[in-house]
Amino acid sequence: MDRRPISLSHALRMLAGIAVTVTAALLLAAPPAAAHPLPHSVLLLDVHETSVAAELELPVSDFSRASGIALDDSTTTGQLSARGAAIRRYLAAHLHPTTRRGAAWTVAFGAMALGRAEQTSTGTYRELTVRATLTPPSGGDPRRFVLDYDAIVHQVVTHTVMVSVRRDWAAGRVAEEGRDDATEVGVIRIDTRTMSVAPLTVDLKGGSVWSGTYAMFRLGADHILEGTDHLLFLLILLLPAPLQAAGNRWRGLAKTRTAVGRTGRTTLAFTVGHSTALALSAFGRLDIPARPVETFIAFSVLVGAVHAIRPLFPGREAVVAGVFGLGHGLAFSLTLAEMNLSTTQLALSLAGFNLGIECMQLVLVLLALPSLIRLTRLRGHPALRGACALLTAGAALGWLLDRLGLANPVARAADSVGTHTSSLLLVLVATALPATLRLITAHRRTRGGDEETQRPGGTETSGDTGTSRDTETWRHGGNAARAADAS
Repeated sequence: MDRRPISLSHALRMLAGIAVTVTAALLLAAPPAAAHPLPHSVLLLDVHETSVAAELELPVSDFSRASGIALDDSTTTGQLSARGAAIRRYLAAHLHPTTRRGAAWTVAFGAMALGRAEQTSTGTYRELTVRATLTPPSGGDPRRFVLDYDAIVHQVVTHTVMVSVRRDWAAGRVAEEGRDDATEVGVIRIDTRTMSVAPLTVDLKGGSVWSGTYAMFRLGADHILEGTDHLLFLLILLLPAPLQAAGNRWRGLAKTRTAVGRTGRTTLAFTVGHSTALALSAFGRLDIPARPVETFIAFSVLVGAVHAIRPLFPGREAVVAGVFGLGHGLAFSLTLAEMNLSTTQLALSLAGFNLGIECMQLVLVLLALPSLIRLTRLRGHPALRGACALLTAGAALGWLLDRLGLANPVARAADSVGTHTSSLLLVLVATALPATLRLITAHRRTRGGDEETQRPGGTETSGDTGTSRDTETWRHGGNAARAADAS
């Protein structure tokens, strides 16, 4: 058969058509592109007096690809334990801290675990966490060293390692467990030109005992301010302090001096209780389980709320505050126990932490006291006190259930109050100022009335019969309290 020759332009069109067809086929057959960037490794450092604690956070997929050790989303805890020795050997071959002169540090690997993690825009992924202790040789400085670490990075060229300091007591960095405020000190990645991984030089600025102690002071102040359960226990116990109890009910009002004295004794007893427990547990390095302690604290808040409605232990608030304060002190000690401090650092930390707690506690009580006293003079005080007590009891029940393993929105809402510390302080200041002015005005009127009765020809008064507006207000509020309680 006679065939016509193919022209050059026709051949080019055919080739272009084939290229487009093949490209389209490849695109259609290709797997979908990753929707998220790949996660990186994290190396968190806790700098102690003579060693450095490291926490290695490794994405399981990249770790398995680089090490050849089978780990994936279906790996169980038992399988992880069986492969623990191989994981430690692999990491030991890729983690080499040295002094700046090249002397090797010792590395001891500890616990490891699998969990879920998420970094910015990565989506959730499975992560292997391994803890290690890095100890310099004699005379070595744990604040200055060279970190030769290339796990994963030496095999996965796109992988990076973010190295950060999470805790450094001497530099005043005392972040609590779970708080993501570590300071980055460097990034480890492969040099694609030489295909080598350069060691990271860690050079932390010199610290001091004052930096550490002051940081603990701030931590103690934050702990009482953000610890909603501690603060709520103290305030609810002080709520009926200006009242008198009679017949299992709150009836009548106490004198201002009596109310202030009762508030002072209750606050002091709470301080002695939690300070004693804090010191004993910290220096004894007691391993205290958190859940029973937190449950005990929730129970103490509930008891305080019931006492604010009906007097359970009238006149013995200071004793109860001291006893329950022991439990609150154990909770405070959990914060110190996480830091693995030396004895000297622990003593200074204990002093700074406790001083921070007491100072913040004193500020809050002084701000709340005028309002507590003024509220008892209001006609609707019994109803207001009952509402506060019921709200507190609801929060305490939520915490109790949460500590017993039943997570609930009430506990989460109550805990979230501690995240609005600025608003809390603003409310306390805004209520304390007018309440204080009102008390001062009432006190002056009382003195004026007394002086008037002492003048020749002045109005005669006797005993407890009210002559001043303040006294009338007290009696009026007391009648309102009695009426509401009786109802």
